[in-house]
Amino acid sequence: MIEDSTCTLSPKEFGGGVPIASAESFANNVYSSVDAATACELARLRSEDGVVSSCGSGCCHCCRYHILTNIVEAQALVQYIKRELSAGQIDDLRLRTKQWHEWDNSRPGRPSGVIDGRADLSAYEHCCPLVVDGVCCVYPVRPVVCRAHFVSSHPRSCWAANDPESHEDAPVVLKSVVAAAGPFSLVMRDHIEEAGMDFARSLMLLPQWLAVEMGWDFAISP
Repeated sequence: MIEDSTCTLSPKEFGGGVPIASAESFANNVYSSVDAATACELARLRSEDGVVSSCGSGCCHCCRYHILTNIVEAQALVQYIKRELSAGQIDDLRLRTKQWHEWDNSRPGRPSGVIDGRADLSAYEHCCPLVVDGVCCVYPVRPVVCRAHFVSSHPRSCWAANDPESHEDAPVVLKSVVAAAGPFSLVMRDHIEEAGMDFARSLMLLPQWLAVEMGWDFAISP
């Protein structure tokens, strides 16, 4: 359990109009605890088992996964984006997010023609729209699932995991690191539910929440 000095657990008004700054402050407290826990477990794996993560700056193959995030994490992301990114960077982010929606809608079994003015996907590699030149542009406020995902296998395994035709071995995820972050994910869940919101209903894919919280016209209502 997180100590009170590390994370404030007082309920907030999440469902219709939580001040984004409050969500960001709460999320950052949780993220600080997650980072400490994962760093501790990574150090233990290295010293006791000789296991070293192969993840590093510029390695973003896992960012092609479908990343679930909740309303608090989404609002923290958007507050950071509005404060730290320039108007031009936000325009570029909007385009990448729209392209992601176009790609997601074009997959088999998905609805088509949802977005007006279809984006050009001819050279599009489906990736989290927050990634720019292999680097997360909101790294300080990335969600818990991103903070806890580490592998010991070659990065190409992470890339191949999103390719149905690949014959590469599956990536070797460091599950004990994920487990170390688990209690803090529960703190965030409890925080949302104590405010009277169904946690499950607060979950959407990151690009979907991004469009909603930025108020972009192609957003899918939660």
